[in-house]
Amino acid sequence: MASALARLPGLGPRSARRAVLWLIKRRETSLVQLAEALEGVRARLVECTTCGNVDTANPCSVCTDPRRDARALCVVEEVADLWALDRSRLFTGRYHVLGGRLSALEGVGPEDLSIGQLLMRLEAGGTDEVVLAMNATLEGQTTAHYIAERIEHLPLRVTQLAHGLPVGGELDYLDEGTLAQALRARRPVG
Repeated sequence: MASALARLPGLGPRSARRAVLWLIKRRETSLVQLAEALEGVRARLVECTTCGNVDTANPCSVCTDPRRDARALCVVEEVADLWALDRSRLFTGRYHVLGGRLSALEGVGPEDLSIGQLLMRLEAGGTDEVVLAMNATLEGQTTAHYIAERIEHLPLRVTQLAHGLPVGGELDYLDEGTLAQALRARRPVG
């Protein structure tokens, strides 16, 4: 059991052993509840065929929410990115999960991601803005650039998340890439 838990992100072998020991001590309460919860998740979770989100319904609760702006579509790499953005409650549109990012080193090409489904969604119409919310990595920015090129013929406003200085960040602790991006994205004061 410890080796299975150790494969989870953020848990190493020592943390996994501590978790197993804690569960063994509480096997009649916590272990049973955890096992039932995991079985319930396994049985009910599905991937949304519209956006790629993970939910208990297909289409998911984000895609079926009538309060969401169907004209705005935010493209993210992974479901975790969708959840992080949605937690902020600042983006009120819909999402599209690619399932990763382009990476020549890892052998991930456009056909390995849901870029084809994204293009079909956009070509069907009804979207005015596409927000490319890729991670600020070389692969993330390559993916954003590739998508922007593929949709440039469509009558859409294409934007991407701002990159640069984090709030509360100190210049001497930032890497050169972050500083360079912040300088390129500078804007007038006032």
